[in-house]
Amino acid sequence: MNKQKITIEYKYRGSIELPDTKEAKDIFFRTKQAYANHEKMSINLVFSPLKQTKLQRYIKGGAAEELENLSLYIALGEILNFSTADAKELQNSILLTNDNAHTTFNITKRIKLINKKSKSKAEESYLFWDIENFSTISSIFNDIIEPYNISDENIFLAANPDSLYLKRAEWEANLYDYGKTLNSFNFIKCDHGKNVADDVLLEEFSKRKLRNSNVYILTFDRELKERFTAVTHESNNLFILGK
Repeated sequence: MNKQKITIEYKYRGSIELPDTKEAKDIFFRTKQAYANHEKMSINLVFSPLKQTKLQRYIKGGAAEELENLSLYIALGEILNFSTADAKELQNSILLTNDNAHTTFNITKRIKLINKKSKSKAEESYLFWDIENFSTISSIFNDIIEPYNISDENIFLAANPDSLYLKRAEWEANLYDYGKTLNSFNFIKCDHGKNVADDVLLEEFSKRKLRNSNVYILTFDRELKERFTAVTHESNNLFILGK
């Protein structure tokens, strides 16, 4: 992404990060010009009526780029104080129609480096995965495991017994698409009432005393962010995927 200043009639109104899409700059300048000319602001500045109709049907790949462009337009509306209700309605429609779009959109937006300001050099990457809370297997592979070249032996999965009983067949079916099973990784079945998935993952992480590594943590536990940070060596890059 790159930051773009918003100036209207020689007055600075703020700055915005442009997404890395083909249309981002055009949408930015088109929207800014329409606002400066006191034109009617609408989703038509982003997509033609025909494109809007197409976006309300299922799209292979989840329409991730179109969602980025919509987010840009909505963010411009917040800065310049114009209504983006029509854009938000279309955004929600796309997310409801394309389940994969929802998971992809959120995962790529929510990976955050939390233990330092800038990423340092790393030799290996590790993933600690609470699969019962992050069971969108295709998105985890497409957005984390494959892009960051995380090997099977560096992936640690944990699940509690009840979730394992209910979802194992579904998880295995989805993993099959990637030529994997749960046992392809370091898979840990937790106990009832104690040693829940988050605690088990933290224990496995602590055991390894990692250095100079990228570490990705998939959990919804708010406290776990601080717990992982507390035991992470400063040479590591610790990434959390939150809600």
